[in-house]
Amino acid sequence: MRVLLAEDDKRLGKLIQYMLEQNEISVEWITNGSDIYEYAMYTDYDILILDWMMPGETGVDACARLRKEGYEKAILMLTARDSVEDRVTGLDAGADDYLVKPFEFAELLARLRALGRRSTQKIQQDIVKVGDFTLNRTAKVLKKKKQVIQLSPREFQIFDLLAQNIGIVVPRDIILDRIWGLESDVSSNNIDSYMKILRKKLEPGDGQNLIKTVRGVGYKLEAEK
Repeated sequence: MRVLLAEDDKRLGKLIQYMLEQNEISVEWITNGSDIYEYAMYTDYDILILDWMMPGETGVDACARLRKEGYEKAILMLTARDSVEDRVTGLDAGADDYLVKPFEFAELLARLRALGRRSTQKIQQDIVKVGDFTLNRTAKVLKKKKQVIQLSPREFQIFDLLAQNIGIVVPRDIILDRIWGLESDVSSNNIDSYMKILRKKLEPGDGQNLIKTVRGVGYKLEAEK
C-alpha cells in the first residue's frame, strides 16, 4: 500500500510515518497543504491521509478540490475537530473516512486496511470499454487494445466525461463546469484545443473520428463500429 501523509505537526507526522512503514506501508510525508493537490494528482497513491488544518491549503479544502477534479482514490481525514457538524463537513468535502485526534495507532491501521479493501474492489469494477479502448478510471489509464495512450490529467478527465455519456452530446458548458469549473478563465477555444490534441492521441493517422463535434453545442464520443 502506498500512502500520502499530509501532516504539519512534525512530531506526529514522523511518528505516523515510522509506524506505517513498520507495517510495510510506503509513506510519502508532506507538511504544507499547498503541495497536496500536485502530489495527489501526479503520483499513484492508494490512500491520502490529510490533516484538516494545514498551512497553505487546509486538508478539507484540498480534498474538495481533488474531488471536483475527478480524483477517486481513498481519502482519510485527520482532525482534532470532533463535532458532528465538522464530521459532516469533512465527509461532504469528499473524505471517505474521518479519524479524530488523538487516536490509537491500531485504529488508524484498521481504517487504512478497510479503505484499501474498498479501493481494490473499485479497481475491479471501474472499467469502461469504448470500442477498442479500455478506460480504467481508478488507475487513470487508457489503453487502445494493449497499447497505453499517454494522456495528461485534463485529457483523461475529458475522455472520461465523454465516455460516461457515450453517444450523447456533452455541451461545452458542461465540459467547462466538470473539468475546470465555471469560474475559471478557460474559453471555448481552449476546450477546442484540448479536443484537437485528444483526437490526435486517440486516432493517430488512422482516419477515425471517435470524438464528434456538434457545431454550436459541444462534443460526443462514438464507439468504433
